[in-house]
Amino acid sequence: MSDNLRKPFVAGNWKMNGNLALVAEFNHKLAGLKAKAEVVVCAPSLLLYAFETGSFSIGTQNVSHLDNGAHTGELSVDLLKEAGCSYAIVGHSERREDQGESSRLVALKAKKCVAAGIVPIICVGEPLEVREAENVDAFVGEQLDALVGVMSIEELSKAVIAYEPIWAIGTGKTASPEQAQEVHEFIRTYFSKVDAHLARGLRIVYGGSVKPDNAETLFAQKDVDGGLIGGASLKAEDFISICQAAN
Repeated sequence: MSDNLRKPFVAGNWKMNGNLALVAEFNHKLAGLKAKAEVVVCAPSLLLYAFETGSFSIGTQNVSHLDNGAHTGELSVDLLKEAGCSYAIVGHSERREDQGESSRLVALKAKKCVAAGIVPIICVGEPLEVREAENVDAFVGEQLDALVGVMSIEELSKAVIAYEPIWAIGTGKTASPEQAQEVHEFIRTYFSKVDAHLARGLRIVYGGSVKPDNAETLFAQKDVDGGLIGGASLKAEDFISICQAAN
C-alpha cells in the first residue's frame, strides 16, 4: 500500500441512513476494533451525539464554509466540533450534483475545516461519460485545480483526498484495482508538481462499491491509502473486515 508517511485510512459514509439502533450496534462491535488504519464513521448529524468513540472517530457528511449567521439548515465547524466531529466529507458527488456545489465551494469548505482542526475528506471523481470519453485526468484535474487555487500547501497536507468514480458509487460496479491505481497515481503526480513533500505524504483513498471481498486487492495498490465506504459501512461486520484489510 502506501509508504511510511501515510497511515491507512478508512471512513464509512452512512449517507441518509442509520438510526440509534445501528449506532448502538457499531458502538458495541467496534469497541475492540484492532486495525492499523485510522477509522472514521460519518453518520447523519443528528446521530453523532450517540456514538461512543475510542477505537474510531466520527465525522460529518457536510459542513458550511461560513462561520455562523442567517443560513438556515447549515452546520458550522464550531457546531460540528462541539458534536465531537474531527472529520468532514466535503464535495461528495451527490452534493455536487444534488446541491449544485462547485469545486470552488468545496475548496472553501475544506479550507474552513482545516482552520478549525477538522480533517476534510475531499471527494473528486468523474461520471461515466467522462470515463468513456477518456477525459478522466482533465476532469479530475479541474477539481484539483480549485483546491490548489484556494488552499495552501500546508492546508492541503492536512486533508484526505477521496477518489470516487461517480459511475461506481452505489451501482455495484467497482473500478478495477488497475483503474483505481491509475487515477490515484495521476492525483499524486498532480500534487507532486505543487510540492513533492505534500504528494508523498498525502493520503488518497478510494471510494466506489468497496466491499470485504475486494478491499484488500484495492488497498494493495501503491497509491491507494484506504477507502471511503458507502453501503458496506452500514453493516458492522463488513465495515470491520474492510478496516482490517487496510494494512
